[in-house]
This record gives sequence, C-alpha cells and structure tokens, in this order.
Amino acid sequence: MPAPEQAPKQAAEPAAISPKETPAPPSAGVASRRLLPLNALKAFEAAGRHLNFTAAAEELSVTLSAISHQIRQLEELLGVPLFNRTRKGLVLSPEGQLILPDVQQGFDHLAHALARLEARRGEGPLTISMFSTVAMRWFIPRLPRFQARHPDIDVRITTSMKPVDLEREGLDCAIRYGNGDWPGLHATRLFAEELIVVAHPDLARSIKKPADLVGHKLLHSQNRFEHWRIWLIAMGVTEVDPTVGTVFETRSFTIQAAVQGMGVAVMDPAFVADEIKAGRLVQVFDKTLPVRGAYWLVCLEHMAEAARIKLLREWLIEEVTTS
Repeated sequence: MPAPEQAPKQAAEPAAISPKETPAPPSAGVASRRLLPLNALKAFEAAGRHLNFTAAAEELSVTLSAISHQIRQLEELLGVPLFNRTRKGLVLSPEGQLILPDVQQGFDHLAHALARLEARRGEGPLTISMFSTVAMRWFIPRLPRFQARHPDIDVRITTSMKPVDLEREGLDCAIRYGNGDWPGLHATRLFAEELIVVAHPDLARSIKKPADLVGHKLLHSQNRFEHWRIWLIAMGVTEVDPTVGTVFETRSFTIQAAVQGMGVAVMDPAFVADEIKAGRLVQVFDKTLPVRGAYWLVCLEHMAEAARIKLLREWLIEEVTTS
C-alpha cells in the first residue's frame, strides 16, 4: 500500500515566549528589546531606592495599592520576585539587586536625552556648573544683567569642587578652571587667574613690605593651597613658611575670614573686587602676580551653537571685556 502523500514542510512559526520562560540570548550585535510597562519600572525603581512601598507611593503621587499592583505585575512578567520581606523590613531579592542599577541608569539616560533635546530646542532651564566661589563672587553678582537682557531664559546654577561630566549629569555648560584643553568640549576663555595679597584695613597698616608678613597668620584655601608658596617665591620671600596658617574649604570662606581680620589672604582679584571697593579689604601690595590657569566656559562640542549657550557665551565675553 503506497505511503500517504505528505504535505510540503513549512517553516515553523516561532513560539510565543511565556513571560516566565527565559528567552534565548539575542544574536551577536542585536540587543533584546523586551518592552515592560514604564509605570511598573518607575514603581520598582522608587521602591528599590527607598526600600519602602509607602515612600515610593508618596514620591510618585500614587496609592500604596497602585505601587503593590505595579510591582506584582512586573514580577509576573519577569517570572522572578523582586523584593523579599524580612523581620527587618523590605529588601531587594537577588534578582532585584541585579536589575535595579540598570533600571536606574536607563531612567538617567532617558532624563539626560530629554534634557539635551530641551536645550537644543531652547526649552527648560539653562543649567551651568561652576566652583562655589566663582558662583558667589563672580557669576551671581553679574547674573541680573543677563536676566534683564534675556528674561525668557531661566538659569539653574549647580556647584562642584570637581570637574563635572556635562553629558552624564545633564548640564548645558560649565565654567571650568584649567588650560582649555578638554577633549570633546568646546571651550571659550573668560579670564586668567591672578594673585594679590589682601587683608582687613586695620591689619594691612602694619605690613609695608613682603617680609613684614612674618608673624601674621596666613589664610589658605584648600583647593588653592599652593598659592601662598607661588606668591612668596615670586616675591623672593624666604622668611615666611607658606605651609602654616588657617585652611578653609573654599575661597569664599577664606575671603570672609580676611574680612573679619583673621589674617592675610592671597586671592584672585576677580573674587575680592567688591570687598576692596567697599573698603572691607585692601590690596596690601601693588604687585599682581599672573598664574598659568584661566577660567573657561565649556560645553559639549555638538551644543556649542545651541541658541541659549551662544547667548550666554556672548554675554560672558562682554562682561569680561568691559569689567
């Protein structure tokens, strides 16, 4: 009896993957694009950060039951528990610990991408980072003139003692100190750093020449501690130890200490101009010593022609050339 005729073989349709099944690894160079509910991911990220469902609900302005439902939904889709309850409270499960950093990083990338889009379209605040002393003693006193000229641009200032990653931190630009050579950044020189010696007027009367600094307390800034040494060497003074004295975290603190008559400071004249003009400080010696570094406005190269950054750059150049 002849064998029954078989239908031609057809390619089998790919089986649907159950949420509880582990899919095969994606082929090389192809990223998995498994879509999960955004609200559930937000609930998980907030709850994982706080280790508290109630705090997550308050942060996201939803009910506690909504947080519980969204996390349960995410656990069902992933097929693993994300949290465990212990006597000490809520903790992340091993699976939750594994994915939380990447979920947080994903939200960070999304926020930064939107911030860059807003900056290019001229939306949202113009964010700029700088040293706290630069902000307090130089930028903020000038800021009203920028706001008067561009009232539609909101400025957000952040301060940091260290160079910031503009792209990672979602910043438009920064005022940075150095030589202007930073790969990937567009840099515009604003002003060079210089050094003068300042003191309270009463204290300054007893100081006629650099050697008279012997016996006076030197005031230092932590991130510019070498400035007294540089100034004393340039003046040929060997009788004064540049490593002794009182050290403050920022130059703003150092300036305030000098105003209070606590000692003698060496400072960039750009940061004490108002104190000298008001008579709270005096320049002790006529000598102004230039140093190598300068202050620069920097932004990512692809943002250099963004409208708001150009306006800020043009205004800053005008400020430094007319002041």
